[in-house]
Amino acid sequence: MINKYVAPEFEVDAFNCPHCETFSHQEWYDELHAYQTLTVGRGKVVRPGTVDLLSISFCKRCGNYALWLENKMLYPISSLAPLPIEDMPEDVKTDFKEARNIVNESTRGAAALLRLALQKLMPHLGEEGKNINTDIGNLVKKGLPLKIQQSLDSLRVIGNESVHPGELDLKDDFASAIALFKLLNLIVEVMIVQPKEIGELYEGLPESKKQGIENRDKLN
Repeated sequence: MINKYVAPEFEVDAFNCPHCETFSHQEWYDELHAYQTLTVGRGKVVRPGTVDLLSISFCKRCGNYALWLENKMLYPISSLAPLPIEDMPEDVKTDFKEARNIVNESTRGAAALLRLALQKLMPHLGEEGKNINTDIGNLVKKGLPLKIQQSLDSLRVIGNESVHPGELDLKDDFASAIALFKLLNLIVEVMIVQPKEIGELYEGLPESKKQGIENRDKLN
C-alpha cells in the first residue's frame, strides 16, 4: 500500500521529517533565547533576550531540527510533494525524485519531468510507451480506474495527440503538479503493488487449496 506522506506543517506533532523523510514525532520549541555580548569599559556584559516569531522543531527519529519563521519552514528547504512509492521502477523513481526536488521552485519543470516519468512507466506495465493516450486507455481495460484516466486528461497530461515526451503541455500551477505526483503513485499502486500482493497471497495458500482452485477454473 502507498505510505501516506504528511508534509511538514507548523506546530503539528508528527509529519515526514525533511531530513530523514520518515514519519516521526516532532518536539517544538517556541521561545528561543538569544544573548548579546556588550563591551563595557574593560569588561563585558551579556544581555539575555528572546527571539520572536522563530520556532524550532526536533525530529525524534533522527535528532535533526527545522527552523521556522512564523508558519514557514526556513531550514531545511523541504519539498511538499509526496515520496515515490517503494515499488516504483528505479528509472521512473529517478525522474520522480528529481521532480520532487525542484517542484517548490519550478512547478513547470517538475511537471515536465513527471510526464517523462509517466512515459517511462508504461513499458513496465506492458505498454509500448510511445503514445500515452493509447497506453493509459489500455491500462483502463486492464483494471486502472477510469477516474485516473480522467484526472490525467484534466491535467492535460493526456488527451492531446500533438504532445510528445519532454514537451510542456501541463498546467504549471503547484496544485496540479502535486496532483500528478499522487497520480503516478496511484498508477504504480494499482498496476504493480496490488497484483504483486495478490500473487503473494495466492502463493501462500496450501497446495491443496491452490489445486482445488485450479481444478474449479478448468471446469469453468
